Amino acid sequence: QVQLVESGGGLVQAGGSLRLSCVASGRIFSVNAMAWYRQAPGKQREWVATVTNVGTTTYSDSVKGRFTISRDNAKNTVYLQMNSLKPEDTAVYYCKANTLGLGDYWGRGTQVTVSS
Repeated sequence: QVQLVESGGGLVQAGGSLRLSCVASGRIFSVNAMAWYRQAPGKQREWVATVTNVGTTTYSDSVKGRFTISRDNAKNTVYLQMNSLKPEDTAVYYCKANTLGLGDYWGRGTQVTVSS
């Protein structure tokens, strides 16, 4: 199994920045791509960004140009740098690990609140 622990959430004013971290432990050798998702109150969970094990990144249109996903394989950590935050970015942010043969694993989430 793979365990994921997110951190770095908090309250920030619109236009501000936050950096989220997600540390993986367990059978990390099986981890392929890692991704961030978010879920706002009353809405479905939505995909935010993905980084593959070779560093290829993709972003949803809603965050492209403002958020940057990266990973440090030596630290088993994936980051989400969030700049120019908007109130509509308010959500619980979840980290997901896609593994080779073991399925997907999720963290418990970290709350991000952007005030206007």
